[in-house]
Amino acid sequence: MAHIKGITVTLITKTTTGRDPFNNPIETEERIDVENVLVAPVAQTDAEILSEMSLNGKKAKYQLAIPKGDANNWDDCEIEFFGQRWKSVGFSTVGIEDNIPLDWNRKVVVERNG
Repeated sequence: MAHIKGITVTLITKTTTGRDPFNNPIETEERIDVENVLVAPVAQTDAEILSEMSLNGKKAKYQLAIPKGDANNWDDCEIEFFGQRWKSVGFSTVGIEDNIPLDWNRKVVVERNG
């Protein structure tokens, strides 16, 4: 029987640490490596792909499955994997750990504009 194993991704969160002379926020990045994250392309219909391309240009989307027990905030953040930086879209969804048989219970959708 094959064992399912994810990859290590880097979660990037930003914290406002001050303001510049023009009152713009000064942000610092915190990088957190998260192991065993599953990465899969998001299935879309042809109509959805054409609609997105005509409105926003090219986009790539993936769905990430986050391991059980992870306490990081995955909403409105950036994530690095496959040598590229991605942005989370919408809110992550969480299932009840005890009711899900495998190692993952949170889903996050990310996108990258081309």
